[in-house]
Amino acid sequence: MKDFSPINKINHPLFTKHGISVSIKRDDLIHPIISGNKWRKLKCNLIETRQGNYTGVLSFGGSFSNHIHALAYACFQQKIPCVGIIRGEAENASNFTLTCARQWGMQLHFVDRKTYRRRHEPEFHQELLQSYPGYFIVPEGGSNQLALPGMADVIDELNQQASFDTLITPVGSGGTLAGLINADNNQHKLLGIAVLKQQGYLNEAVNDLLGDKAEGFSNWQILNQFHRGGYAKFNVEDVQRLQAFKHHCAIPFEPVYSGKMILALLDLVESGYFPAGHRIMLLHTGGLQGLGGLTERGLLDSKEWPMPQTDLSGKL
Repeated sequence: MKDFSPINKINHPLFTKHGISVSIKRDDLIHPIISGNKWRKLKCNLIETRQGNYTGVLSFGGSFSNHIHALAYACFQQKIPCVGIIRGEAENASNFTLTCARQWGMQLHFVDRKTYRRRHEPEFHQELLQSYPGYFIVPEGGSNQLALPGMADVIDELNQQASFDTLITPVGSGGTLAGLINADNNQHKLLGIAVLKQQGYLNEAVNDLLGDKAEGFSNWQILNQFHRGGYAKFNVEDVQRLQAFKHHCAIPFEPVYSGKMILALLDLVESGYFPAGHRIMLLHTGGLQGLGGLTERGLLDSKEWPMPQTDLSGKL
């Protein structure tokens, strides 16, 4: 595993036209399976599991969850038993994401949507621990206090790698942005691109993770208008624009997280949101395994969006 993920400069006619500089920190290259913010957020959670002598790890996710996929592989590598509480039907166990998770030893526990909505309730956690005693519970997306020091490493690395004015990241559950805010300590402007429809609860989630320190940070904002219709939703034009961009810069993206960040960036630059001379740093949060589920469902063309690398043998 590389100590620092690399930074690529992105040259694009739109950026030249508006006189801005855009680079991207390639956290998708941290590891071929456990990439991006999933590795960053899981790192301290798995250390806690080991040091706390827990029986295993239990967490939550949808049937195509990047977090579930990464957790399963990480636990397999460290020989930690793990359970995934999966929103959906058991018939989804054969999809790309969950096939990998099962092969790596994750026990899948399927629940309906009503039950899944209880995933944050302490009472529900106690019910689950009756079936899985001694397990350490990690929230959906890996976003808890233990995620923050892992994400702080991004800021530590960037401070040694590059100078920039604004850091942009996609936001799903809030842990990534909270960790960046906490570590950046008002040095730069931080923009989160919400990838799902939400009425401010992501701001609340970020503030909750920051705790008593939240009021001291004034340098961040979540933009809510770029979700492209909702979580994991996008249209043909979105795909075409993203496809053209990834061909231009030769960097892989997916349309659920990093892709929505890219499309938001293009819209913001076109509208003149950033002044000339502004230096933008993007954070590629990985999640390329999600292409597997999108292509197998026919939502993306597998010729243009290759299936991600897998390692069912666990030899990586």
